Amino acid sequence: MSAVRVGVVGAGNMGADHVNTLHRWVSGAEVTYVADIDKARAAEVAAAVPGALATDDALALIAAPEVDAVVIASHDSTHADLAVAAVSAGKPVMCEKPLAPTTAECVQVLEEERRSGARIISLGFMRRFDPGYGELRAALASGAVGAPLLTHCVNRGVSSAPGCTDEFSVTGSSIHDFDTVPWLLDSRITEVSWHAARPTSAVTGLRDPQVLLLRTADGALTTVESFLNAGYGYEVRCEVVGERGTLALADPARLVTDAARARSTGYPADWRPRFADAYRLELQAWVDAVAQGRPSTLATAYDGLVASAVAEAVIVSMRDGGRTVAVQVPEV
Repeated sequence: MSAVRVGVVGAGNMGADHVNTLHRWVSGAEVTYVADIDKARAAEVAAAVPGALATDDALALIAAPEVDAVVIASHDSTHADLAVAAVSAGKPVMCEKPLAPTTAECVQVLEEERRSGARIISLGFMRRFDPGYGELRAALASGAVGAPLLTHCVNRGVSSAPGCTDEFSVTGSSIHDFDTVPWLLDSRITEVSWHAARPTSAVTGLRDPQVLLLRTADGALTTVESFLNAGYGYEVRCEVVGERGTLALADPARLVTDAARARSTGYPADWRPRFADAYRLELQAWVDAVAQGRPSTLATAYDGLVASAVAEAVIVSMRDGGRTVAVQVPEV
């Protein structure tokens, strides 16, 4: 195979960014098809790639002989059905998080993958490929600060999407931490609780910011702050407090401005500049695995099930006064 021919489902911000990254920065990949329920939007994104086709039929893209592998970046509610369709077609798939809106749907996807006899579903938990997070994990594994005791995670954005709900703050933002924390600490999340501060006046109908408390099997605690309407910029922080010191992500800003007797750095407007390297490295690892016919080093469908189980436990806590809830991962 001279190049892995990739079809991308979804032409919104995420899908368009994947098309651009695959086309410009990932060796061995060729974007051949783009699908979106808005065909004009699919055509606009596809037009940036010579020869790429556009359609409003995601299933047609998956079945197309011009497509060897599929990226799913469409609405969360479509992920499970499209992942199953890709598996049924025998085509490796990189699905953005979450794998599915519910653990029941995640189980169905895993069962379909297992029936296929191959591990061909990869999950887009891109923080595993962020250089800063990678260094943090390696330092923890080396014992640089001793056993971890506390982890503090912060996720802030400029503004939430229209119609955003309390639950989406969990499934659309905090879910990254439900994958990252066990990956960093090498310990599963066993119980959770949800808490909300006085909500910001910037938006109505949404309890924002939210704070989650997670406990992992090793006894460590993690706080997760999700503040979708922080206003000042997009920012992600992570600090691990160990027995002999702390480890924290450094500010990734690459430019310092000195002017008008002040020094400043800027914040990105969203996730794309902050995690550009992570997405590029993730997609390159996925394409290399597809080309070589082996399972990828990305998060697996089972990892997606585990993260969704944590999210469901958090939402139970949210709806029941913030009580502590045990995480139950369905057996597959």
